[in-house]
Amino acid sequence: MIALHRDDPHILGPLPGPRSSEWIRRDSAVMSPSYTRIYPLVVRRAKGAMIEDLDGNRFLDLTAGIAVTAVGHSHPRVVRAIHRQSERLIHMSGTDFYYTPQIRLAETLARLAPGPEAKRVFFTNSGAESIEAALKLARRHTGRVRALAFLGAFHGRTYGAMSLSGSKPMHRRGFAPLVPEIVHARYGDIDSVKALLQTTCPPDELAAIFVEPIQGEGGYIVPPPDFLPGLRRLCDAHGIMLVFDEVQTGIGRTGRMFASEHWGVSADIVCLAKGIANGLPLGAIIARADVMDWPSGSHASTFGGNPVACAAALVTLDLVQTRYARNAEVRGRQLFVGLEGLAARSACIKEIRGLGLMIGMEIHRDGLPAPDLRDEIIQQAFHHGLLLLPCGPSTIRFCPPLCLTNRQVEIGLVLLDAAISSAIEVEHSHAHSVSIEAESR
Repeated sequence: MIALHRDDPHILGPLPGPRSSEWIRRDSAVMSPSYTRIYPLVVRRAKGAMIEDLDGNRFLDLTAGIAVTAVGHSHPRVVRAIHRQSERLIHMSGTDFYYTPQIRLAETLARLAPGPEAKRVFFTNSGAESIEAALKLARRHTGRVRALAFLGAFHGRTYGAMSLSGSKPMHRRGFAPLVPEIVHARYGDIDSVKALLQTTCPPDELAAIFVEPIQGEGGYIVPPPDFLPGLRRLCDAHGIMLVFDEVQTGIGRTGRMFASEHWGVSADIVCLAKGIANGLPLGAIIARADVMDWPSGSHASTFGGNPVACAAALVTLDLVQTRYARNAEVRGRQLFVGLEGLAARSACIKEIRGLGLMIGMEIHRDGLPAPDLRDEIIQQAFHHGLLLLPCGPSTIRFCPPLCLTNRQVEIGLVLLDAAISSAIEVEHSHAHSVSIEAESR
């Protein structure tokens, strides 16, 4: 078995291989058809930023399990923490009892969260659960019922989170009625928010504004400099809770522990998940202590703040603070510059945007979004040994583990360049075949 610390992807034959194909067949017989598999990857093991499938093919992972494995797959310190904690205590619900990993993690998060005020923490199992908890808390604390979110936003798939989301019809189609009294403004446009407050959404009835400091599923959109500060001023003026969805942007992803720190703005409630426990199911909301004033029994979670997940999170946060947030900034700059170099010679790349290791590459054709070409580039990258994901109408997202190395960035850029060339060849070949078929009629 080849050591996975090696940086070079290696594809042994056509993908998927025979073992992977058999497991995909078994999957198709029993798994929900709602899952969105991008390409036929059946993972056997992973280390750092490298993935190996069941057939021994090795890939460079620029997805981190959708921005989750912040310090890299199976980081040895995280593995040791999981092992130690699982020998001592795997579960004793933090809703009804006490255990030290949960308290220590809450202390750490309360200390790290932006803003000078004292903080309190509620633990969940996922990003969607964090959003649901924040919506409940904001409504209860303010006594108001309305909420405002943004077009292009994605906050999760449970009912409150889905109702706040505004990115794709597929997320909502067939699930109505949704949670009422939620309105949507244009992301990055403070005047759009003001227009709603002056017309259909009275500010004295608005409990909270939910916003991603950088839009994730909407296309890795970085807002204008005054957008988040402008929201903070509006909320302060009208007694509205400002809720930052840092589920994807938090835990060092942008080079800061929280993406909102780039704008010097703190929220009343922060929602976390994804990278916090490096792959174990854990989420949290961090709120100002005077905001988290709901009484005992008003909200709870059997598994939220599980001791094993908390132990993994404590190590993950330490590694991000001491090493990987800075690495995300340095490697993110390297990747950004490299992608701009590709854009200079690839007409299909319209724009590169992002912060740290949260970067989007917009794919266009003839001045218009080209989701089909974007998807073909991702497929070709997979067959070259590079794992990527889409977001937005026509964006390729780069959200690798924060432990990404200089050499891995260089390898990724070479593989991406090859994938773009292959995708354009496939597109030209398809167009030629269509032309010949049309002429033969």
